[in-house]
This record gives sequence, structure tokens and C-alpha cells, in this order.
Amino acid sequence: MARGSRLARLAALGLLGVLTLTGCSMPNNEFWRFGWPEGVTEQATDMRELWTGSVIAALIVGILVWGLILFPVVRHRKRSDDLPRQTAYNLPLEIVYTIAPFLIIAALFFYTVIVQNKVMERSDNPDETIAVNAFKWNWRFVYPDTQGPDGEPVDTVGTSDEIPILVLPTDRTIRFEVASADVIHSFWVPEFLFKLDVIPGNENGRDNVFEVTVQEEGAYVGRCAELCGTYHAFMNFEVRAVSGDDYDAYLQAREEGMTTFEALEEIGQPGKATTTQPFDLGQDLQQANGG
Repeated sequence: MARGSRLARLAALGLLGVLTLTGCSMPNNEFWRFGWPEGVTEQATDMRELWTGSVIAALIVGILVWGLILFPVVRHRKRSDDLPRQTAYNLPLEIVYTIAPFLIIAALFFYTVIVQNKVMERSDNPDETIAVNAFKWNWRFVYPDTQGPDGEPVDTVGTSDEIPILVLPTDRTIRFEVASADVIHSFWVPEFLFKLDVIPGNENGRDNVFEVTVQEEGAYVGRCAELCGTYHAFMNFEVRAVSGDDYDAYLQAREEGMTTFEALEEIGQPGKATTTQPFDLGQDLQQANGG
């Protein structure tokens, strides 16, 4: 019974370590990310910490289980032909290994819900709002708070010959209202560590909403992550994250009538996408995109 009590206490201590570590703030270096990308948004940090905590918890449970397997293999290895003493029940240990999995799952579920709610949280007054319209097989990005020379909001539309560039400011809360003109697409920027299915209908563009705060300037490839038809694999775009001042200057240039290329060149950015390029798919795709 004493040996069983020690094992029960050891299991309880391991469980306490799991529950504690899943709630800790995790360091952000390559080793502790366990293969998880670093990300460039505030929300990516929360998801990375959840991943790191979950992996550490899994390692603790794994080491404990391996230890419990190896201990009897070594401790009770065959030494003679005599039948060892038989133990029918160990109530403390049975209670631990019955309750422990439930508590581990409950803890992981608890922190997962917290992070999910934080990632999907919507602010009352985001700094910027972008309307993302997906269609077979490209993207249209609309800045609804702007007005171009024609009186319509400034937008950027991709074609079979041009990768659409979505210009975003850093250090501002950006709301994406995502809509589809036809089938289910998926708005995915790998460096955001997040993607959202673009589901037509069901208050299209209203329920399909999420927010991010980009923390690092740069050019990041974006893709459709939902099989949507013949040319799904080539439905790419680029996110160009710039400073707040450059973003304001870009929108002003667009409102004055400049194209996306010209406005980007105006603020010292490459006018064309640098992370991906159009694919030569022939006349069929040009016709499909209205080119």
C-alpha cells in the first residue's frame, strides 16, 4: 500500500505540473515554440503560448506514463520461477488515473476556449476595417472608409495577370469582414497563424469577421485554404504591412486616383507582389476572371 501511495503522490505531482504549466506565459524562442511559427500579430502570440503549454503538458504526461511503464518492467523483472505476490486493488492509484485524464482534458479545454475567445474577440471601434471579397478565383480588397475619384471606396482586385496586394498598417486594430461571391473559400495568411473560411450566405461579410493587430512590417503571402474549384491552388494574394503613416499616405494616394502599383511606389514600396507571382494558365483563366 505504501508503494501505491507513493505512485499516487507522484502522479498527482505530475498532474499539478501539467495544470500549472498550461497557464504560464511561455518564452518566445525557436526551441520553446516546438515547430510553431513565430507569427506577426498579437493574436499569434496567444496561440503560440497555448501550443507551447500544450506540448509541455503532453511531454510531462508522456514522461510520467513512460516511467510508470518502465518501473514495473525493471522492478518486477523475472528473477526466479516463483510466482510474485499478487496485488488485486490499489484504490488511491485507481482514483488518480481515473480523475487525472479528466482534469488534464478540462484544463486544456479551459485554456483553449480562453485563447479562442481572445483571438475571435471583436472590438467596438476597430482602427481600420477591410472588406475582403473572395471569388473564383481571386480576391478583391475594399477600404470602405475611403472615397476614390469616382465616389466609390478604394479597392484592389486581383486578376490572372496581377497578384492583389492588401496594404495594412502595423500597430492598429484591423477588422476583416470576409465575404464570398460564390463558393466557400478560406482567407489565410500563414504569418497570422490564423485562417477563416469564407462562407457565402448567413449574413455574408458580417458573421465572417475577425480582427488582428499586425506587429511587424513586411510582405506576407496569402492564400485560399479551401478547395474551391479548378484554379484554387493559384488563388494567392499578398499582405503588405507598412507603418501607420505610410498606410495613411497610401490611402490618400489611392483616393487621389493612383493605382495600387503607383501608390505603393509613392510610399517607397515595391509596386508588385514580392512573395508570389501570377501563374500563366492561359486564356481559360483570364476569361474566368473577366480578364
